[in-house]
Amino acid sequence: MIARVVRTLAPLLIAAATGAAADQPDLRLPLDCVLGQTCYIEDYVDTDPGPGQRDYTCGIKSRDDHRGIDFMLLSFEAMATGVNVLAAAPGIVAATRDGMADTPVTAQTRETIEGQECGNAVRIDHGDGWQTLYCHMKQASLTVQKGDRVAAGDSLGQVGLSGLTNAPHVHLGVLKDGQIIDPFNPDNRNTCGATPDESMWDTALHYDPSGLFTAGFSTSVPEFDAVQTGSARVRTARSDQPLVLYGHVFYAQPGDQLTLTAQGPEGEIFSHDVILENPQAQLFRAFGRKSPDGGWPDGAYRGYVRLTRGDTVLAVRHADITVTR
Repeated sequence: MIARVVRTLAPLLIAAATGAAADQPDLRLPLDCVLGQTCYIEDYVDTDPGPGQRDYTCGIKSRDDHRGIDFMLLSFEAMATGVNVLAAAPGIVAATRDGMADTPVTAQTRETIEGQECGNAVRIDHGDGWQTLYCHMKQASLTVQKGDRVAAGDSLGQVGLSGLTNAPHVHLGVLKDGQIIDPFNPDNRNTCGATPDESMWDTALHYDPSGLFTAGFSTSVPEFDAVQTGSARVRTARSDQPLVLYGHVFYAQPGDQLTLTAQGPEGEIFSHDVILENPQAQLFRAFGRKSPDGGWPDGAYRGYVRLTRGDTVLAVRHADITVTR
């Protein structure tokens, strides 16, 4: 879902993460949300120096060469309402970019954002070589400009869908002298995991290994190998075909809940909860409806798959499909 940010607002030297100095800033949440309630972390800094990926716990919640932390909203509706991106630490605005449309990237549009993968963005200088970068902000929402002094928690603009992304979130990059730093493991300790007091966060942010690989629509209940390879996903359907939404889960725990919902041009078409009694390392669940009499209305349909544990949201994925006659 979320691709890596390759280039920033200026020619920064994006090198492999190295040890951080003792003068590191304390970071606050860069989003006006409550983790596990109105937002969640999907991807962490990739600590694998070669192909493949691993997060700071040696888990799989990263992407190859991912260079920041992705703080996700739960829905496009939340983005439309407006959620503020916040300065994670005090500093001076070093650069901004605005004017890019809030449009999900596709294979057809990928080349048009070459060199602007960060989208609409703000970069803040915190002194002593420390900077933070805030990517994928909403077009025309920026409230700061170069040279402005900001305090921790000040609004910089709103979460959007600009640049190399297809879901609303803010990508936070932390840099020291132009090099990417993992704020969960700033000293780059070669261990699986770091204690909370080793991180840069002023309040410890909980890590959970569970999540969702993907969600998708199909026109029948797919086979697991088709879900794993991506061949189960369809993007268009006839109005007389069933609409089936599936979610691909990893490392769930007994009692976790998967909620599958879908909406079309005339509103909700289904909402279904599944309790995962005996989950495996990987699994998928699917739910759908046959077409109504006369067929589904033509238009765009969106589904959400949400993984929760008690009252805590662990992950959300969305899927889109277009129905035509």
